[in-house]
Amino acid sequence: MGRGRGTAIVALAAVGVVAAVGYGVLTQGDELGLGAADTCSVTVDGHTVELEVEQAENAALISAISVRRGLPARAASIALATAYQESDLYNIDYGDRDSVGLFQQRPSQGWGTVDEILDPVYATNAFYDELVEVDGYQGMEITAAAQEVQRSGFPTAYADHEADARALASALTGNSRRAFTCDIDDDSEATDPALVDTGLTARADNVREEVRGVFGEVPLGGFAPGGVRDGHMEGSAHYDGRAVDIFVRPISAQNKKRGWAIAHYLVAQAQRLDVQTVIFDDRIWRAGNDEGWRDYDPPSRSGDRRILEHRDHVHVDVFD
Repeated sequence: MGRGRGTAIVALAAVGVVAAVGYGVLTQGDELGLGAADTCSVTVDGHTVELEVEQAENAALISAISVRRGLPARAASIALATAYQESDLYNIDYGDRDSVGLFQQRPSQGWGTVDEILDPVYATNAFYDELVEVDGYQGMEITAAAQEVQRSGFPTAYADHEADARALASALTGNSRRAFTCDIDDDSEATDPALVDTGLTARADNVREEVRGVFGEVPLGGFAPGGVRDGHMEGSAHYDGRAVDIFVRPISAQNKKRGWAIAHYLVAQAQRLDVQTVIFDDRIWRAGNDEGWRDYDPPSRSGDRRILEHRDHVHVDVFD
């Protein structure tokens, strides 16, 4: 149970449009009847964590918000260990006394209204707002830092989830490359192929809006049928308006880490967003393939290698 320390001042401005994504988007898959979650996993330094897709979606959001806010991976580890202990990474609408949500925050303790706390974006930012006020949290034991925020009646319980939280945070913040994957079905209900004002299908545009909402004003690319884009091969989903590129230029260690954070986030949300393929850093993940991230081998290596190998951008395409 998370009690907090007085009124949590939630800096929603720090996440911009992501607040509009909120809880409604994260539950969109269930409302559309897309079926039960399959499985996701992460392996870092020999430690493997298995999750249901719903848990993975929430873990990825918690980690992405830390990236958006410029926080260290340690912050994500603390937040994930806390959410594991409090809700098992499910956004539950019940708890001890008036506790609700991912972090079991209590309206009576100043965390916000029930509706606000049940918005994972709001709840996660509320947690980080409190965490960054803890002096020296980066060097504290995870359980100690979590307890400073939560004031739980079981202060040592967070330690039970440290190893899993560290592995998830390392992958989902992009520090461990191609370490996170989901094994989900490779089918989706057909939708209207018409293009919206951005030159994308509605599904692809939904991905574009979400990435920009979660990670900020990152450069995005996409174009309508008949458009010309150097380096894209014949048959690319770009020509159907089903693909979006998220650029992380210039190529650098920091941007590579950010690219993997975005790529892993999209895999975690793939079932909900109807994502078919994610490509980054010459690796490819595809729905329906249980091999995880594989070497990317396009039919032709001619042209701009940065584009063909996706070294400076994450490519994501959605189902028809």
